[in-house]
Amino acid sequence: MPPCGADAEEAPRVSDAELPALALRSWLFVPGDSERKQDKALTTDADVVILDLEDSVTSAQLPHARERVAHVLRSRGRRQTPQLWVRVNAPGSGFLKTDLAEVCAAGALPDGVVLPKVSAADQIDDVAQYLSTLETGFGRATGSTRLLVIATETAAGLLALPQYPLTLGASPLARERLLGLTWGAEDLGAALGARSRHDASGELTFTFQLARTTCLLAAAALSVQAIDTVHTNFRDAQGLQRELDNARRDGFSGKLAIHPDQIAPINAAFAPSEGEREHAQRVVAAFAAVSGAGVASLDGQMIDRPHLLQAQRILAAARRGGGT
Repeated sequence: MPPCGADAEEAPRVSDAELPALALRSWLFVPGDSERKQDKALTTDADVVILDLEDSVTSAQLPHARERVAHVLRSRGRRQTPQLWVRVNAPGSGFLKTDLAEVCAAGALPDGVVLPKVSAADQIDDVAQYLSTLETGFGRATGSTRLLVIATETAAGLLALPQYPLTLGASPLARERLLGLTWGAEDLGAALGARSRHDASGELTFTFQLARTTCLLAAAALSVQAIDTVHTNFRDAQGLQRELDNARRDGFSGKLAIHPDQIAPINAAFAPSEGEREHAQRVVAAFAAVSGAGVASLDGQMIDRPHLLQAQRILAAARRGGGT
């Protein structure tokens, strides 16, 4: 068997379709009308800064927020990180298309759009089509503006979520744009009239566990990122870490944030540990030793292609973080 440090290139490769692009781990919301908070957010190590036109902006401030977001998009120059996304208002608000038209007016389209309070998959398709119109008008490649859908903020949205793999599969443009799914508890709780999202032990109640799990399953079925929801108490570092441990364990690949202090823990949580990296190297080496076979043996146990896929994902994430 090759040494445990053997490079991933020595192993049989899984297909590109099976290996997604490197995950965007940390998604930091910042109000669209606050220059001070935006300036601070852009100095963090967040993978994505979300310029928010929805919940953090009053209707009276919305015109100013659109102008401010457009200015930030125009001003980024050649900077590639963090990515700049915009959370627009909900499909049913009557504001969504104006949000997009005004922030993109000078041709500075965001890297992606966060779409809140989605109640049906056809709303995703409508936004995808409108983005194509904007991209064509500004000479951008069709499909270059990605989508993150907040899929559980309404009861109808949660009920529709299991149908996403089928309905979005029939809409190639929407499917191409979709980078990930995330779930929300606050708006869903308000829609339900729930008095709490947690039981006496501090765990999510069944309905909110259902929303979380359904989001995770739908994202896996669509081969897109599953992004965990925000931890709203930004001073509660212990609670954030507990949520991060659970999210990483269950298969989420990133988390929404509402404060710069949450970024470092989120990035660290979704980076492979040294032990995970070393085990992944040994899995890859085990497959390299059996000349392209579909199964291998490691520490007396049989491993197969799902183990190889997971190992190569871990090594890709480790390389991103500077590991070998």
